[in-house]
Amino acid sequence: MATITLNYDARNPNVSMLINSIVNLGLATVAAPKTKKTGRELALEDIEKGRVYTAFVPKNRIKE
Repeated sequence: MATITLNYDARNPNVSMLINSIVNLGLATVAAPKTKKTGRELALEDIEKGRVYTAFVPKNRIKE
């Protein structure tokens, strides 16, 4: 399946109706916008996939 990016005036009722018709007919699907992952989510993903074996804490951050 190919991906098409459209730039249009969302306030134009004719264009909105045309796009909604195409989607309702099943000829196209609307993909959810991609969100950026936070640093915490990336770290948890690294742990789950086994890319991280130990946690590194700099010596100046260790509170005894």
